[in-house]
Amino acid sequence: KETIKITDNNAQDIIPMWHGNKIYFVSDRDRTMNLFSYDLESKETKKLTDFKKYDIKFPSIGKDAIVFENGGFIYRYDLASEKAVKLDIYINDDKVTGRKEWVDASKFINSAYVSPDGQRVALGARGDIFTVPAKQGVSRNLTQSSGAHDRNAVWSPDGKYIAYLSDKSGEYELYIIAQDGAEEAIQLTDKADTYKFKMAWSPNSKKLLWNDKKMRLRYIDIDSKKITEVAQSKLWEINSFDWSPDSKWIAYDDQSENRMSQIFLYSLESDETYEVTDNWYNSSGPEFSEDGKYLYFVSKRSFKPIYSETEWNHAYRDMSKIFLVTLSTETKSPFAPENDEVAVEKKDKNGNNEGNGKEENVSVKVDPEGIKERIAVFPVGASNYWSLQAADNKLYYNEKAYGDKKYKLKMFDLKEKEEKTLGEKMGFQIAANGKKMLVKQGKSYAVINLPSSEIKLKDKLELNNMKVLVNKRKEWKQIYDESWRQMRDFFYDPDMHGVDWDKIHEKYAPLVEHARNRYDLNYIIGEMIGELNVGHAYVGGGDKPDIPKVYTGLLGAEFEKDKSGYFRITKLLKGENWRSNYRSPLTEIGINLQEGDYILSVNGKSLTDVDNIYTALLHAAEKAVELRVNNEPDMEGSRKVIVKPIKDESKLYYFNWVRKNIELVNEATDGQVGYIHVPNMITEGLNEFVKYFYPQLNKKALIIDDRGNGGGNVSPMLIERLRREVTRANMARNVQIPGQTPRQMMRGPKVLLVNQYSASDGDLFPYSFKKHDMGIVIGTRTWGGVVGIRGSLPFIDGGTLHKPEFASYSAEEPKWIIEGFGVEPDIMVENDPAKEYAGEDQQLDKAIEVILKQLEEYEELPEIPDFPDKTK
Repeated sequence: KETIKITDNNAQDIIPMWHGNKIYFVSDRDRTMNLFSYDLESKETKKLTDFKKYDIKFPSIGKDAIVFENGGFIYRYDLASEKAVKLDIYINDDKVTGRKEWVDASKFINSAYVSPDGQRVALGARGDIFTVPAKQGVSRNLTQSSGAHDRNAVWSPDGKYIAYLSDKSGEYELYIIAQDGAEEAIQLTDKADTYKFKMAWSPNSKKLLWNDKKMRLRYIDIDSKKITEVAQSKLWEINSFDWSPDSKWIAYDDQSENRMSQIFLYSLESDETYEVTDNWYNSSGPEFSEDGKYLYFVSKRSFKPIYSETEWNHAYRDMSKIFLVTLSTETKSPFAPENDEVAVEKKDKNGNNEGNGKEENVSVKVDPEGIKERIAVFPVGASNYWSLQAADNKLYYNEKAYGDKKYKLKMFDLKEKEEKTLGEKMGFQIAANGKKMLVKQGKSYAVINLPSSEIKLKDKLELNNMKVLVNKRKEWKQIYDESWRQMRDFFYDPDMHGVDWDKIHEKYAPLVEHARNRYDLNYIIGEMIGELNVGHAYVGGGDKPDIPKVYTGLLGAEFEKDKSGYFRITKLLKGENWRSNYRSPLTEIGINLQEGDYILSVNGKSLTDVDNIYTALLHAAEKAVELRVNNEPDMEGSRKVIVKPIKDESKLYYFNWVRKNIELVNEATDGQVGYIHVPNMITEGLNEFVKYFYPQLNKKALIIDDRGNGGGNVSPMLIERLRREVTRANMARNVQIPGQTPRQMMRGPKVLLVNQYSASDGDLFPYSFKKHDMGIVIGTRTWGGVVGIRGSLPFIDGGTLHKPEFASYSAEEPKWIIEGFGVEPDIMVENDPAKEYAGEDQQLDKAIEVILKQLEEYEELPEIPDFPDKTK
């Protein structure tokens, strides 16, 4: 009954294995994980192996030896001789999962771009660049490179070239290739110093514009290969940009120092930049009109708050509308008042009508002075708009209002001054000739005439001819290299935590040669990025074998098979059956079962010869199942019920655990203290907080449980509500209980519970709680991973890599916080696993003890004062 601590806190000591009077374990005391032993009699710790390059993994102890993996090899450590021997293991395997394989690249499309005339579409798929006909013809693979990731194809407006990004040189560079693939690709850039995102051709097909991770916007002259920098942001990547129709101006958006996004115009001729919008409103997504007279953009300038039903608070949604700015002072607003006049036909010297037909050579005139005042708003509703594209005096865009289930493709006709909805869930791109449009809906693509009414996709692109022979070995090497480069370019610390990142690449690269499937590769990449010793460094997904899942039907109960041969219900899990995710099948209306009742048969089959009730419920999840039940283990007097089993009981167990804790706290504090568990800091966790916070504001104090919190980003919302302080008391005639302002707040003491599984935003939450002296923190040190991530960049086979990019540091001094250490509790309490399994929660018990002590100093609101006598 005595606990003995045999290692200190200066190293990662893991996987204890008991043998005789010794405890064997793995530790990184010399940075690399090696095998150690601790003698219980002599209290001596001894290092048993001395691996320098790779960690010991997966040790397993037997009668007289420990077997482990190191660097892809299996070793046997003999306990008697204290020697490790590498084993020679041969497996006769056809290595099917590592062979070359024909793959349907159409399942891995990550970019699409329509040709200028709309006859073909360039697709980036499975690391190659394809072109496919709009209706009929030959599909071409222009690059055919398993060892490179060719992506983001963009067709030149003159139709001659397709530009794309490729890392075949070892870094992402710009390339162009003849659209028919008849010539070798031309490399435009070299010596890349960071990740490149996307490109845009100038309308005259002489220049390529692109953005990168160094937050630059640059263009290259195709002939001279001279690179010109347009802008470099101080705050974030420049992701929206557009060329003027005469190729002499570039419009883009960038954040100003107050974090508001502004629209800018850059002149190629003068190398000067002009502000188009101010920084009072977020403005983004600039798009030139086809005649060069207007610059369209989206801006958040609509203020119509919605009010919360849980408290007197507000939120703003659907703040955007579409705007335009007239680039020249000579250009009138298309929304200016009109007056019908007789048109007088003008003739040129040859007697021909002037002004008929499309002007071929557009010249864009920009008058920077006063441009911010020449802004007009489109007569559309406030919503969310993106992907503005102009053609034929029309503006096309996507729109989705808050509450809409599907986004819409819409068009605004500037001549008719009307908006039309063309379709739902459609991405689109207008061809350079302004007469065709590429539409994507789901996984289908189609090229159509520029629409002015509802779109019906008929002639979809034929993608069946996009087969590619994938060399898995080359592809995996490329994915490994790209993962290494992405981490190099995006990791928040340019010094890579002091790790020699080049050497780390060399360390794990040899293992990639021995990978035989994507699982192997993900493991190796995981080992590589793990060298950074940071949270939120994740690898996953990719082209892996699809393993079908068999969902067993679960009944929201626990059973035991007694001597009768039938299954007795020993525990019924409570649920909220009106919520689909918290449905407990045996407690639903009309089932009428209690703990102690019996299940006798499933779908007519007796359970007397069944050892495990779940064998009778295979493939039964979410399907109607007939049970014969009784309150006695006897068919006589039994009845039939129809239930629909669920496939996951974890939410029911969670719900019952939370309710049990609420009851325990209520009982132990005589109803004075509330309890809330926050499982994560995403929508689910916010919902749990809201669901239990407001109904318990009649309590005097609150225990907030952050244990097992999986993270997210809503902790500031919780902290704001928990930090509120009373400003005044309130009363009204005949109201017996006075209130206070703010109304929705907890005036009394608060205690926070944490443990080693309080992670990410679940780390930041207790950090804020302690920083603002909101109460006592009880439990064990939190996880310690707070360098944040965003979505993955594209990989050849659809895999993912998350790179820690957003770090927190102290607001008082230049000091890193939380990452790699966590947040220390004020009172350290570690739950004994045996007691916790038996239902005793020592951490919660301590929280109750502490908060009851604090309640001794709790003060109620003052009594209502005597009413004033206004006659004096």
